[in-house]
Parts: sequence; C-alpha cells; structure tokens
Amino acid sequence: MVRALIFRLSIVVVAALLSTTGSPAAALTRPSVDGVPPARDAAPAPSEPAEQRSLCAVPTAVGRVAAPAASVLLNLPAAWQFSRGRGQTVAVIDTGVTPHPRLPRLRAGGDYVSNGDGLSDCDAHGTVVAGIIAATTSSADSYGGVAPESTVLSIRQSSGAYASKTSRRDEPTLGGGVGTVRTLASAVMRAVELGATVINISEVACARDARSLNDAALGAAVKYAYDHNVVVVAAAGNLSSSGACREQNPASIPGREWDSVVTVASPAWFAPYVLTVGSVDSASGAPSGFSLHGPWVSVAAPGTDIVGLSSLRRGPTLINALQSDDGPVPINGTSFAAPYVAGTVALVRARFPELTAAQVMARITATAHAAGGVDDQVGAGVVDPVAALTNVLPDESSGAPSRRPIAAPSTPTPEDPWLRRSALIGAGAAVCLVLAIVGLALPHRRVRRLGQDEF
Repeated sequence: MVRALIFRLSIVVVAALLSTTGSPAAALTRPSVDGVPPARDAAPAPSEPAEQRSLCAVPTAVGRVAAPAASVLLNLPAAWQFSRGRGQTVAVIDTGVTPHPRLPRLRAGGDYVSNGDGLSDCDAHGTVVAGIIAATTSSADSYGGVAPESTVLSIRQSSGAYASKTSRRDEPTLGGGVGTVRTLASAVMRAVELGATVINISEVACARDARSLNDAALGAAVKYAYDHNVVVVAAAGNLSSSGACREQNPASIPGREWDSVVTVASPAWFAPYVLTVGSVDSASGAPSGFSLHGPWVSVAAPGTDIVGLSSLRRGPTLINALQSDDGPVPINGTSFAAPYVAGTVALVRARFPELTAAQVMARITATAHAAGGVDDQVGAGVVDPVAALTNVLPDESSGAPSRRPIAAPSTPTPEDPWLRRSALIGAGAAVCLVLAIVGLALPHRRVRRLGQDEF
C-alpha cells in the first residue's frame, strides 16, 4: 500500500517537473497562411473615417549632409556598373510619397488614409523610403538611391498624423495613427494589380499574442504576391517602450527557434513569403540595438544615420533628421533598412529578369555576409548588392551568365579495314623471314670473346 502511494506521488512530481521545464503548451509556431486575401481589384479607400489631428513632420538637414555611410557599406557605385534597376516598379506601401525632382519615375497608387492619390507624405517617412530605393544621382552630391532607374509606385496606407473619428478599433494599427493590417493587405493586393515587381513595407504591427494581430488576410496577401512573382520586402520592426514592440525576443535554440518568441511582428513573421530585414549600423555593420529579433529575419541592411529626400516642397533637398520638441532627431530604424534591400531586389530583377521571386530572394540571402553566422538578429547577414549581381550560384537553374555552345570535334573518317589487315600480314611475314634467316645462321656463327681491355 505504501509502495503504491509512493509510486503515484513520484509520477505526479515528475509530471509537474516536466510541465514546468518543457516547452509551453501554447508555444508559438510558424504561421500558417490559410486566410483569404482581399479583392485584387478593389478601389483604395480608408477603412473608417479619419481626420488629421497633428501637424505634419518637419524634416531638416543638420550640418553638412555628406554621402550616406550606407552607400559606402553596400558599395553602391560598384553595383551600378551592373544594374540600375531599369524596368522595375517598386511599390512603396507607406505614409505616401511627396513628388520630388529626384524621383522622376513616381506613380500614384492610391490612398487608404484620406481621399488623395498617394502622393502626399505628412509623416516625412514614405518619401525617405522612396529616396533610398530610387533617388536619381546628381553631380551636385554623392547621394543616390539603390536602384536609381527604377519606378516608385506610392500607396499611402498609414499616417501618424491622422486619427480615426470613431473610438471603435477591432484590429491593431501599424504604429500610431491610422492604418491597419486589413488596409495593408488591401494595399499589397493593389500593388500586384498595378504591376509592381517589388513591394516595400516599412510598417510593422506587433503583439505578444499572435491571435490578436488578426492578420490572416495579410498573410494571404503576401503569399498571393509571392505566388504571382512579386518580391515583398518587410521591416523587422523597432523596439519601443511606448509601442507594441516593447520586448525583445531572446536568442533562440537551434531546432526550436519559435519557442522563445515573445513579440510577434507582422507582416515580418510571414517569411519565407517575405524578405524580412533587420538593421545594422551604417558605419560598422554591427546589429542595431533597436532592431527586433526573430526567426523570421532574412537579411539585414543599414538602418542608422539615414540620409533621404525631403517631403517638403521648400527647404533642403536632402535631409538627415526630423524636428522634435527636443530638437533634431537622427533618422534611424528598420523602416529604412528595408528599402536598401528592396532596391537591391530591383537591381537583381533588372539584371536577371528570368529569375522567379523565390530565386531572387534566394540569391539575396545566399550572397549576404554575416560575421557571426546566421542568427535571429541579422538573418543570413548584411546584403551585398555587388555579390547579388555577379555571383554564380551553383544551384540556380536560371539567371547564371549565358553560356555559348561550342562546336563538337569533327568525326574522323573511318579507316579501311583491309589496309590495317594488309599491314599486319606484311609485318608478320617480315618477322617470319627474319627468324628463318637467324635459324639458318646460328650453326655457322663464331663467338668472339672480349679482351681484357674492352670491358
């Protein structure tokens, strides 16, 4: 009786220990993309009435705006020898893009914030993103976008300067202001409809509970783009004490990468259907402390000390800070790392138009550089535009440098077998004759011994 009781108690204790030391019952797993995407041909419109409630952001130039350190880190001038992104359309789903002289190929894609066409940027965010991707070069300075001959399709999907007129909110916004995962999903579908070959999303919705993101339609939308040969690039997200991305994801255990996730970021976590981009320091290439980690991070790019185009009609052309109550604030974030990768994708797609979206994404990750190996901070490493444009990948079925066929050697004229037989018969007869002569001469030969002095 006592032994039975002890046995039962031991089972209970062991079970309790296993339940506290093992993986949690509700451990996060890779998201399944089983939602229904929004209608592809739906006209862009706000999901709810909104109004502007704050002044527009004021970009500024602090000191002398020098060449971006990011351009040096990525060696963009060398990459431009091979491709400048001609023929590629990059959709910038953001806060809108204000027309700028150095964005000559700018198209309006629609507005989900107000009743505009997408060519208005009150937040000084989307214009900076667009400039990183496609700003033309100038003899007056050393600034230029990654793919200066690409086209930008601006879709205004969010704004921190606007707010909903109603207090009801059934899904999280991407940052502050207006713009939800639902309108983002619609914007992705519209970008595909308007012929984008690359989509840049520098927006993130974060949550501790993945179910609260309500992003099934967004996952379906990015997969739709992927399946229709469009490369979607998304920012990994920034840590912020006042936002939903408050808690950093700890380092994961190989083989159990998703078990340690405490903060989910969307659409970033829908990799591999998106290229998710973390941030590194533009000067050193070291991972940025504000960049949200996760098993979904694909690659990294410069996200600090950003130089961009101004969203103001007047004032400096190039800016490197935004005015705040405490003075100028440098422009940093994964929002600006993502367009460096989107621009690189445009370069690759222009040089290798036969590659599929999946092959382009594989090429970008395969040619990235990581000092410490693949991890949740920088993914495969910092993108390398030159390597992405020039390396020959052994497992790539298309996109490698063209090969010219070489002529096969000419077929020799067949030999006449009788000539070979005649030669053999003649040689055999000659050998027989020699042997006969030697046989006759052997009995009559004399043997001369060598003298002592002939050795």
